[in-house]
Amino acid sequence: MSLRCQVQVILNNISKEKAETVKKALEPDNVDFPEGLSLYIENIDNNLVFNFESKKNMKQLIGTVDEVMEHIQVALKVIE
Repeated sequence: MSLRCQVQVILNNISKEKAETVKKALEPDNVDFPEGLSLYIENIDNNLVFNFESKKNMKQLIGTVDEVMEHIQVALKVIE
């Protein structure tokens, strides 16, 4: 039996400019993810959607979601 978990975080009502800035700010963090862990970011209408997936370590997934949310918060504060 394999364990797989998906987490989706959505930032609602974000302008395209802010969404692109946040995506670009996170690009360096979205490299060399541990095996079995992934992050896909997409713009859908006025929403910025973060799709996390883990096929192995749930603690690692939780830590990654927490870290990415901290980086999003910093990026949004900087651009305001």
